[in-house]
Amino acid sequence: MGLPNVSRYPEATVLRDETIILILFVGPYGEQKMSVPLEYVGGDAETAELRLLAQLQQIGYSVRRGEADP
Repeated sequence: MGLPNVSRYPEATVLRDETIILILFVGPYGEQKMSVPLEYVGGDAETAELRLLAQLQQIGYSVRRGEADP
């Protein structure tokens, strides 16, 4: 599965907890969620999250770092 089209889902919020990174894409066509287990990203979880935010922004998404629910 690839990333949703930027023109349809221009906003991306990245959330992280102890086990996954969740990406929520939002736009005029609703929302789509993608989750990636942290074991697949390798290395430091916070570094992986920040790298993902930068990559999504470079692709053209309007990104923000979200906060997981307590």
